[in-house]
Amino acid sequence: PKHGSWLNQVEIEISVLSRQCLERRIPDVETLRQEIAAWPQQRNQQKAKIDWRFAATDARAKFQRSYPPTSLS
Repeated sequence: PKHGSWLNQVEIEISVLSRQCLERRIPDVETLRQEIAAWPQQRNQQKAKIDWRFAATDARAKFQRSYPPTSLS
């Protein structure tokens, strides 16, 4: 659904942040703040985009065992 796509984007960006910036020992909170503050500027300069591998219907079919269908009642 369109309303949920922003949440997927946020989850993906947090994952990228974790892999690119946080997968190492950070000595103190101030260094962590600086790293996190600098990271989006770098992503924006690179004009990084999310590469969607599946359409929602394709993903549902491929991952149906992991994510069974839900019904909203």
